[in-house]
Amino acid sequence: MRRLPLLVMLLAVCLLPLAAAPQVALAQEGQPTDTTQSLTIFTRFPAQEVAIGESLSFPLVLRAGRAQVARLSIEDLPEGWTATLRGSGRVIQSAYVLPGEDTEVDLRVEPPTGTAAGDYSFSVVAAGAGERSELTLTVVVQEQLPPSLRFDVDLPSVRGAPDSTFRFNTTLRNEGDSDVSVNLLSEAPAGWVVTFRSGGQDVASLPVKANGSESITVEVEAPEGVELGSFPIYIRAEGDDLSAETTLTAEVVGQPQVALTTPDGRLSGQATINSSTSYTLLVRNTGSAPARGIAMSATPPSGWQVEFQPATIEELAPGANMEVTVTLRPAEQAVAGDYVVSFNARPEEGRSASADFRVTVVTSTLWGIIGIALIAVAVGVVGLAVTRFGRR
Repeated sequence: MRRLPLLVMLLAVCLLPLAAAPQVALAQEGQPTDTTQSLTIFTRFPAQEVAIGESLSFPLVLRAGRAQVARLSIEDLPEGWTATLRGSGRVIQSAYVLPGEDTEVDLRVEPPTGTAAGDYSFSVVAAGAGERSELTLTVVVQEQLPPSLRFDVDLPSVRGAPDSTFRFNTTLRNEGDSDVSVNLLSEAPAGWVVTFRSGGQDVASLPVKANGSESITVEVEAPEGVELGSFPIYIRAEGDDLSAETTLTAEVVGQPQVALTTPDGRLSGQATINSSTSYTLLVRNTGSAPARGIAMSATPPSGWQVEFQPATIEELAPGANMEVTVTLRPAEQAVAGDYVVSFNARPEEGRSASADFRVTVVTSTLWGIIGIALIAVAVGVVGLAVTRFGRR
């Protein structure tokens, strides 16, 4: 019976190296399977191509199952080559690794001038608290990089109203070592107009220097009466048996359009000094989306009082209209004559609408009656005086 525990221990000792071997191999290939057990260093791109005379960078990642300081070193670097490890923009020799968190390190490699074309390999070693991980990297030096074109787009999807111009900022990159001249092509839904602009001018073709780029603005206009929705725009650059293409999306959305007038279209009226007068305004939404939070305001002459009822329209559906009552009270010191009052309707989204209303200010008829009465009294007094004193 005493031999059974001894056999179990011997079996465990024999199987332990076999269980650890796959993990070591995976760590060397840069594909860790259990980051909670060992220090690991890897990169997503362990083999890269460069042209003669160019440098390159490897983004490295460190992982560990426990907190530790990992010392970093380069082994078997080709003669004359320079390798620099950087973290947060500074040259480093070690990195602190926390469990469950990735520590990123950038390795910059510079082959010497005159390096011959071929494959060059070296290793990056991370050594921590009793743990060690090694990663093999390969640099393929070519006499000339194969030609390649690529489109980069800042915002591939742009929203706008049916009558707006959709603008896309793109960059066409030539990732080869030879200059190339490209033609710019587009494919859009029927009725849509696509224009390529570079350097402030419309272009249909342009040259792109080796390892250079050109900024291209793609302007897209929808046809009249276009429906709401998303529309794909395909653009393509072709030249010297090379091509690059990308897809842009013009998303046509509704937009409120507010108009301001009166029910009968007349933009004039009459007001009396020191008296309130009401008028009716008509607010319309001629757009394709609801107009919300329409605030009414006015720009009257100094000293005038203006009130709206309602002062704010909560929501106005497309094609709908609503009457607003505005009450004007000219200033007490106003004189008779014509004045202009500007009325405004401003929605939360979209453009505001305004209307200039001409107001003719007149004096009150009460003062005219009083004046006539005073004149009549004065005439009567004079007549009475003449009658009485004239006989004498």
